[in-house]
Amino acid sequence: MNSDMAYELIKICLTEGAIVIAPLVIISLIVGVAVGIFQSVTSIQEQSLTFVPKLIASGITMWLMAPWMLEKMTSLVALFFQRAGEVLK
Repeated sequence: MNSDMAYELIKICLTEGAIVIAPLVIISLIVGVAVGIFQSVTSIQEQSLTFVPKLIASGITMWLMAPWMLEKMTSLVALFFQRAGEVLK
């Protein structure tokens, strides 16, 4: 088993995973900051006010980005199975 090939495969998997999850994290961050600013301005400190908009925004983002995410993950799995045979030799 070639350790360099295994490290490269792990690096590719982690990189692709971070790329796929990035839109959800960015949208949640933007919505969280916007809700935080709104709470600061209005002095409303309700916990559900932070959770519900993030949940809705994440759901919409998942719905819109699902085809792209599925394509990226499918190509990653195909690449993984192609290279897994080389790593195990």
